[in-house]
Amino acid sequence: MKIKPTKHTIKHKPTAKRNSANPMWGGQFASGPAESMAKINASIAFDKKLYAQDIKGSIAHAGMLAIVGIISSAEADAIIRGLKKIQQEIELGAFVFKESLEDIHMNIEARLAELIGDTAGKLHTARSRNDQVALDFRLYVRDAAQSVEVLLSTLQAALIKRAEEYAVSVMPGFTHLQSAQPVTLGHHLMAYVEMFGRDRGRVQDLLARMNECPLGAVALAGTSFPIDRKLTARTLGFAAPMANSLDAVSDRDFAIEFLSAASVSAIHMSRFSEELVLWSSAPFGFIKLSDLFSSGSSIMPQKRNPDAAELVRGKTGRIIGALNALLVTMKGLPLAYNKDMQEDKEPVFDAALQWQLCLSAMTGMVQDFTANTKRMQSMAGEGYSTATDLADWLVHKCKMPFRQAHHITAKIVKVASDKKCTLYALPLADMQKIERRITKDIYAVLTPEQSVASRTSFGGTAPVRVKEAIKIAKEKYL
Repeated sequence: MKIKPTKHTIKHKPTAKRNSANPMWGGQFASGPAESMAKINASIAFDKKLYAQDIKGSIAHAGMLAIVGIISSAEADAIIRGLKKIQQEIELGAFVFKESLEDIHMNIEARLAELIGDTAGKLHTARSRNDQVALDFRLYVRDAAQSVEVLLSTLQAALIKRAEEYAVSVMPGFTHLQSAQPVTLGHHLMAYVEMFGRDRGRVQDLLARMNECPLGAVALAGTSFPIDRKLTARTLGFAAPMANSLDAVSDRDFAIEFLSAASVSAIHMSRFSEELVLWSSAPFGFIKLSDLFSSGSSIMPQKRNPDAAELVRGKTGRIIGALNALLVTMKGLPLAYNKDMQEDKEPVFDAALQWQLCLSAMTGMVQDFTANTKRMQSMAGEGYSTATDLADWLVHKCKMPFRQAHHITAKIVKVASDKKCTLYALPLADMQKIERRITKDIYAVLTPEQSVASRTSFGGTAPVRVKEAIKIAKEKYL
């Protein structure tokens, strides 16, 4: 049976007649590419996002060409005026992007030629699309990383403020999602301040490491023109030009590092989101998110769903997927530029947007939630969460090895469990049947509040330490 092509089938035929190859590079080509080749080769649908970076790099390049005498000042002025007009057209929505011109670089150059004539062709002197795209992409990632760093700082500020509010509010602390030891909500929130602080550190490290300019590497080998790479690097805000021309056009480490930092940060947000989902559920009842960050059900009118938290949790997989995609793309590529590297941008563009969206939503939820401190406090003592305090008391007061104290405490917990009462409510006589040296002083450590107050080691959950941590965090991060 013959299968008829559908309207979506791409036919493998030349796109146009003889001599219709791309005018920017097709001097030796007799005809245009096949339709499928034209479609797979074009990147303008997504790399037009780089228009501002492309124009910024071109203005710096034109200025340098004039300063070293490769083009005249008048030519540079005309090029720069034309580029600024193109940027204005793009931002006003008046610019026509053409898929036939493949990418943002050639779309801008073609329009520049329409505006200023043949002088536009001089802009590409001592430059290739290879170092041009490497620069544009690096500038984009730098801009995105700087924006993310600000958003991380804002999230930390929101967490610190809420931690200050709940510095003495007791809640259950969990391991294996089982009641472990009481902590304060402030202490719990400050844990995320530290996590997002490390995220900021990764972004700052990335910005420092990528602070070199690839422009002037040209295709892969540099140029015979007397260009000044240090000048263009300074003009574009880089510390120095990249030291090796092959590396300059081949390197995408900065994009991989950006996605790696995004993935770790997204994991941190996902873990917190999972806790917000749990805490807002009826069995926990620890917090409530307002209408701003919740949604309802189409069938169950009583439902209040923590959709913002769930979406942040869900987008983490998307961000990690972007990192994986770029790692797989780059893993087998020889030096220098390869067309595979056109696939580097879409994962980064998407991950940058999702990272920023998640950080904004996370900050909003932190500022928004209302904590049910009474509920948290009542649950803080469940599961015999002060058992470790009892064991510690035996070590301090009875001078016994911790392992022995642990064994005795387990027996006491078993008695309390059989009696269906808390450790604080267990009669002293029952404890003394197991360990005669226990005195009534034991009751001074068996409530959640007493347990929390006793954890005064540096970094501990005692309110005095939480307040200390908040002060340090304000000085370090804000």
